[in-house]
Amino acid sequence: MATETKKFPSQTTSAALDARAVASAQALAAHVVQAKGHGHGGTAMALAPVSHVLFSRVLRHSPAHPDWPARDRFVLSAGHASLLLYTQLFLTGYGLTLDDLAKSRTLGSKTPGHPEVHHTVGVEMSTGPLGQGVASAVGMAMAARHESAMFTPGSALLDHTTWVLAGDGCLQEGVSGEASSLAGTLGLDNLVLIWDDNHITIDSGTDETFSEDVRARYRAYGWRVLEIDTPTDLDALEATLREAAERTGRPTLVALRTVIGAPSTKFSGTSAAHSGGFGADELALVKTTLGFAPDAPLHDLVSPETLEHTRGALTRGERMHTTWEADLATWATREPEAAARWRAFRGGEFSTAALDTVKLGEPGDKIATRKTNGAVLRALQGQAPLWGGSADLAGSTTVEVDGDRFSAANPAGEFIRFGIREHAMAAILSGIALQGPWRPFASTYLVFSDYMRPSIRLAALMGLGAVYVYTHDSVAVGEDGPTHQPVEQIGSLRTVPGLDVVRPADSVEVVAAWRRILASPDRPVALILSRQDLPVLTSTALTQAGVTAGGYVRWQHGDGTDLAILATGSEVHLAIDAATQLADEGINARVISMPCVEWFAEQTAEYRESVLPAALRARVAVEAGRGDAWYRWVGIDGQVVSVEEFGESGSGPEVLRLRGIHLDAVIAAAHDTLTSTAGDRTTAHGTPELITN
Repeated sequence: MATETKKFPSQTTSAALDARAVASAQALAAHVVQAKGHGHGGTAMALAPVSHVLFSRVLRHSPAHPDWPARDRFVLSAGHASLLLYTQLFLTGYGLTLDDLAKSRTLGSKTPGHPEVHHTVGVEMSTGPLGQGVASAVGMAMAARHESAMFTPGSALLDHTTWVLAGDGCLQEGVSGEASSLAGTLGLDNLVLIWDDNHITIDSGTDETFSEDVRARYRAYGWRVLEIDTPTDLDALEATLREAAERTGRPTLVALRTVIGAPSTKFSGTSAAHSGGFGADELALVKTTLGFAPDAPLHDLVSPETLEHTRGALTRGERMHTTWEADLATWATREPEAAARWRAFRGGEFSTAALDTVKLGEPGDKIATRKTNGAVLRALQGQAPLWGGSADLAGSTTVEVDGDRFSAANPAGEFIRFGIREHAMAAILSGIALQGPWRPFASTYLVFSDYMRPSIRLAALMGLGAVYVYTHDSVAVGEDGPTHQPVEQIGSLRTVPGLDVVRPADSVEVVAAWRRILASPDRPVALILSRQDLPVLTSTALTQAGVTAGGYVRWQHGDGTDLAILATGSEVHLAIDAATQLADEGINARVISMPCVEWFAEQTAEYRESVLPAALRARVAVEAGRGDAWYRWVGIDGQVVSVEEFGESGSGPEVLRLRGIHLDAVIAAAHDTLTSTAGDRTTAHGTPELITN
């Protein structure tokens, strides 16, 4: 065992007890998978030695203080090997039991099939889609470096390491390559990627699909590469992992050559070891090889002596945490103002008063919502925990804030240049949010949201407060043509559970939406903004409440009980123009601006009824995108004015008219629904308190 240091305090140990702990971890994985008939034991068995060394000798963690801000983060990117992580959480004292391991992959258990953050104590991120953990670990490392530079420059008080364990599959996915390239450029030497180089994937050996020189690729990214050729030598593992955690100006790849399924003689080194049980006979041989009775039940696979030994992590962690608390107190005495700012940051304390300074314009002024959004970000800089950047489009999406960029030389930088890496950008945002309590943002054109979709889904599943700023929101993009004109993207994003899709109508709604976004730190947001200038609409004091509710009456003629026109974004002013013309025909219409259907859907039935009465069956929805989802709101008697084909290259107004988004189309749809509902139309209840005209 290596010499004790402040960074790596020792844990009472012995070669015999360490060997038993590793054997127990391997036997548990094989036993649980065989008993259930499903699961992934092969990787958990092969990586038991390195996971034991990491959790017992190297990782800066305290099981009694799982939310310790200065702890190391461990991300299991190869999430199918969840038993590896659950076993270490059990052995080191995070609250799991052997029964929890036995119940893995069952409904309601603490040990789901893939790790889930906020579900199992000690799990830092939900993983499973390969490569995501690698990319989000880059975000964690970036956020850790940024926080340290912002609050404790020149001090190691907040310095810690982000560890990520990945397999061949993770490194084949493009998202990991995008993120690793950026990590090298940024010199993230607080990031260590342990690569399980076992040459096996589900279908075959990697020689059929993955013959590149991974080590050379990572060196080309700017990473340091360390080798471990003997994955069972615990002292050698410890020495290499300690070296990997050194600050050298570069992230580190630890290439760990393992044999999947070891020590099974039948399944070791084969694709069959990836998932499923080994069979009763082979399991008995594995147990015998590991020093257990061939028929040993689950609870006999971890002796009291072994558990007492591994639970030494509690004592080791308490020592580290206590030392850090003392260092924190010393720093707070020496730097009280910085300490107060850091505690406020960590406590989620911030002001949104700066939003009051954003210039909204007067009714009739024309301002692109992307421009107002940029003004919001600049106003909130330094006031709210916003931090982010763009995929090489900051000038166009207008999200760049004042100050310098984040870099290896300037980790306190106010703005992130992600490069043209949309998928990695979204996954990195998840890592920044997980590191917390940042509200990270990133921007690109809406049509490129498809590149980000897997990471967005995972952020929604984890309940992370990431903000995806999408501009150029419709075929109004114009001359760039159909490759850059989103059509299906808004509707597609709305299908993601837990994702708020917000499309403001004007500058007033942009600012109002940000008030709600900042108050909802556990929900990701897709903020959809216009490239073209949009008229600032008449507003009242109730506009803020209406936007917060997701939908409200923005304009109304008379009692508004003849017709409802629902619209979002750039189509709200078009809806008002149509309603104004219909008013000349004696039709009492209400225009419902619905910047976020998710927010509106979660309101009380009474509120929804006040805005969109059930008796008001003559309804039109208008949005410059696919209209499928709007039938939920207009019903079988309603009409939807939408874009159902790809666009064309031409000016924005020309393409909008060509694809049916124009005044005549809305008027025609209104007449159609009024005609179809004329025979059974009843008087609906108006909402005079929301009338704005």
